[in-house]
Amino acid sequence: MHTLPLKPARFAALPNTFYSTIKPEPLNNPYWIAVNETLLEQFGMPSEHFQTASNLAYLSGSAAEYSPQPIATVYSGHQFGGYTPRLGDGRALLLGETLDGAGNAWEWQLKGAGKTPYSRFADGRAVLRSSVREYLCSEAVHGLNIPTTRALALAGSNDEVYRETVETAAVVTRIAPSFIRFGHFEYFFYTGREAELKTLADFVIDHYYPECRQAGNPYLALLHEVGRRTAETVAAWQSVGFCHGVMNTDNMSILGLTIDYGPFGFMEAYDRRHVCNHSDHEGRYAYHAQPYIAHWNLAALANCFETLVSEDEVNAFLEQWPETFQTAYLEKMRPKLGLLTEQKDDAELVADMFAALQDKKVDFTLFFRRLAQVSNAHDDPLPSELTALFGGNSPQLFVRWAGRYRQRLRAENNRHAERTVRMNQVNPLYVLRNYLAQQAIELAQRGDCREIERLRRCLENPFEARKEFADFAEPAPEWAEGIAVSCSS
Repeated sequence: MHTLPLKPARFAALPNTFYSTIKPEPLNNPYWIAVNETLLEQFGMPSEHFQTASNLAYLSGSAAEYSPQPIATVYSGHQFGGYTPRLGDGRALLLGETLDGAGNAWEWQLKGAGKTPYSRFADGRAVLRSSVREYLCSEAVHGLNIPTTRALALAGSNDEVYRETVETAAVVTRIAPSFIRFGHFEYFFYTGREAELKTLADFVIDHYYPECRQAGNPYLALLHEVGRRTAETVAAWQSVGFCHGVMNTDNMSILGLTIDYGPFGFMEAYDRRHVCNHSDHEGRYAYHAQPYIAHWNLAALANCFETLVSEDEVNAFLEQWPETFQTAYLEKMRPKLGLLTEQKDDAELVADMFAALQDKKVDFTLFFRRLAQVSNAHDDPLPSELTALFGGNSPQLFVRWAGRYRQRLRAENNRHAERTVRMNQVNPLYVLRNYLAQQAIELAQRGDCREIERLRRCLENPFEARKEFADFAEPAPEWAEGIAVSCSS
């Protein structure tokens, strides 16, 4: 019998119109690929007690019995701007909940454990390639202090799964306080189930936003809180060059978490028009578009509240949100630049910096680490490591910007040594570059999973330079340009 501390999920107490009960489909001869020992410690589960045969069977969908009964939830959503009436957990199963050491509840999901009523003719499986990416990126984003679902374990099997080519199967155990999405509300709104939509809103307020219950209109307060969390998360994405890839409303968390790691990517060379998803032919989810899409998605969510919140209140919320986002964004960018004060031209300073980087193939992540080396003195040459990012010759547009930047630092009496320390505490040296993930995947496909754990350990603390991970701080090699990440997984 498994030794996992699971109890029934609170979501399962909702009426059965919210979900279907599921029996996972077993994998043949499952094996451990990776176990997140850092996260296990948070739950007080020693690794040696976790990595048992019975737990492996349970977390690969291969146990003979499941208690509590796994469920798959139903939702809909706008995909690339078009509404799909019924989506749901097509390959995800909610196993139950666990309390951490602080008494917080965490839902456990298996992703890739077989078909559900919402699989829509698909096989309900996940492949090793995409599962490794999700496992690593969940933890990389957490290491960057961005709200996200987490990855607890990764199991694999030699069972064949058919995508563009034949691949092998894998199952991710992922956890989060909740996996409720904007699309859950859309499903009940577009099917005219007002009572169930209100039940869902009350459930979310009572369990995740209890402070909203004290407001004059708790549902309006809920919208504002979801909007605030969404703004903070997307602002954090922008500040580290993270591109989600598929910002459909069914991939938007009601808790403002980064959720559903499919065709994501951290930008290498800065390009505001960067599209990480090769299936996104129109560039709907390009890097620069992410704040606008977040706003669009919030409008889709707010539309579902038409019987709970007045039209004027919804419009006011949506009109206010761009300012909410801009505030959150600048609160992320000022520390990245090492600034000590808030000035009215901060947005212009940030925008002009990125304009100077555009089309120069400057590595996004390394730029901010090397900007920390810039002295305050007007006549000092720019650091050679920084100019090397521009190919050895900084363009005049950037030189002029650097002059303004230095002037700002001097006006703030911003001491260079102290600023360098502060900037390196918020600007990562390591991110999950696509080529690093690809190298770990290819090794795992050959049976060597050690690089996955090495990457995870590096990315859980991406700000501190460590010699053992020096190879992870290198810019992408030329061959990495050929890595294509699409919606197929």
